[in-house]
Amino acid sequence: MCGIFFSLSASGPVLPNEETCALLRSRGPDNYRVHNVEQNVATTQSGNGEPVTVYLSFVSTVLSMRGDHIVPQPLVDDKSQSVMCFNGDAWKIAGEPIMGNDAELIFKLLLQAARGSSGTDVSEDVPTKSVQKILNVISSISGPFAFVFYDAVNSKLFFTRDCLGRRSLLEGLSEAGDLKICSLCDGTSSTHFSEVETNGVHMIDFKHTIFQVKSDPSANPRTLSFATNNIQTLLWDEGDSATPHGLRTSIPSMNRTTPEGVPPVLNVETPAVKELEQKLRQSVALRIQNVREPPATPSGSRVKIAVLFSGGLDCTVLARLAHEILPEGETIDLLNVAFENPRVAAAAAGKEGAAGSVYENCPDRVTGRSAFAELQAVCPGRNWRFVAIDIPYAETVAHRETVKRLMRPHNTEMDLSIACALYFASRGQGLAYDSIQPDASPTEYTTSARVLLSGLGADELFAGYSRHGVAFSRDGFKGLIDEINLDVSRLGKRNLGRDNRVIANWGREARFPFLDEEFVSWVVQLPVWEKCGFGTSPPESQSPESGLDSEKKALRLVALRLGMTNVAREKKRAIQFGSRTAKMEKGKTKGTDALS
Repeated sequence: MCGIFFSLSASGPVLPNEETCALLRSRGPDNYRVHNVEQNVATTQSGNGEPVTVYLSFVSTVLSMRGDHIVPQPLVDDKSQSVMCFNGDAWKIAGEPIMGNDAELIFKLLLQAARGSSGTDVSEDVPTKSVQKILNVISSISGPFAFVFYDAVNSKLFFTRDCLGRRSLLEGLSEAGDLKICSLCDGTSSTHFSEVETNGVHMIDFKHTIFQVKSDPSANPRTLSFATNNIQTLLWDEGDSATPHGLRTSIPSMNRTTPEGVPPVLNVETPAVKELEQKLRQSVALRIQNVREPPATPSGSRVKIAVLFSGGLDCTVLARLAHEILPEGETIDLLNVAFENPRVAAAAAGKEGAAGSVYENCPDRVTGRSAFAELQAVCPGRNWRFVAIDIPYAETVAHRETVKRLMRPHNTEMDLSIACALYFASRGQGLAYDSIQPDASPTEYTTSARVLLSGLGADELFAGYSRHGVAFSRDGFKGLIDEINLDVSRLGKRNLGRDNRVIANWGREARFPFLDEEFVSWVVQLPVWEKCGFGTSPPESQSPESGLDSEKKALRLVALRLGMTNVAREKKRAIQFGSRTAKMEKGKTKGTDALS
């Protein structure tokens, strides 16, 4: 995980404010560096045709996860003075796995593209060809990313996020008119910042753009009047053919086939279920193999991999598959968060059966303990470390402003509820219960893991929300397909950026096996009846599949294949309700209400 900051100003180099700088360092504790560039541009104030100088400032912080050494950023090419700030994990380039540092390789490929096919910049059509080649490089990247790349050869700036939006990148204009692009909001207000759209690659052409500079003689320094029409967006193509720009996404359109009659019942031997298990295993392996050993924590932890663990279907299947991939001697941490919710506690006071810990009574703690026990039974040779993260109400209040700051520009009650749960879960600080020492007393513990597996994406791909059942009841398979397609199509526009900003604050990186491009591409091409169980005949009462919900049925069958019979039957529960971060205070607030 890395932190990115870029600014474009006519007044001089502009750096992030002190607070933003500290948050960027939290994202990338291994390295911090600044690089400034001057660029000549044409403006409305240079009527005599003379260029005006603008200032490009690049700041990067680095959380080093790949290769055998730390690679400082921004990356700068001494020959051309091109610059790149990269935040992401490129698992493959053009289908080939990457060995070593991904940022260095991508920068090298972008530099080659910028210089054109001949490796020089003398041909008149090199700028056009270079854009095509740069987009080809971006199209070839498999994995989550966000970056800013300054092509000094052709005087162009490119910035983008991957088409699923798995890494945060925001853009905005300051009150002074400076353009800022950053991993998080630079300032206390969210009004100037918005998420960088995931609809394509955004480009500023300094040679062919006329900028406006405010000419108030009393104004010193001079300010750049930057307009959104100074930015050109080169759109992703959503099909298999190239757009005129050549920017291609590997994710195809949704399979809209509907069954003729009643579709066949899914079971553990269905070929699609077997293939799903294999595809998901491959996706998990990409994300947990060859992870560098992290620095030890004060508790002595050297754990590499942890799971954001509610005990639900999605995260437990990932933990179970991780067991098959990692050496048996490696501990896997299961991070389970529960909150003291005064409103829930007050409602439960005096009720029969309400005694007990407010944390142990949280729904996600109950399912977490249950899934922990099942993992121990199915995988007895592994040390599973269950980390019970108990958050008192006073601690929630103490950190609330920080969470609100990190999640900006998102600003609703629901955003805060979800962000709080992710913020404290990813901190990874609680009481540790080791499966190899079941009788030992729990110990105070903070995970060292910098890689956190998350089950996000499974509900969207496999129809895991209650609204999917509603859509099927209302409009049959067509309505169900429409609802799944809507969820998948807006993945990049919704909450991944928010989640990234909150989790990365602890110097950790969330990885999403369900959102691997190859995996998503395979799932969206499956017929809908091979993803979920809506519209199928119920299985026989004595069959292993009996009692499975229709939502995410294919994934539930994978859990059965892996021996997780109880987990396969877990109900979907939103994180804010499972951990009890929702509606902590009395009142009639709704999740969609804006925060004050």
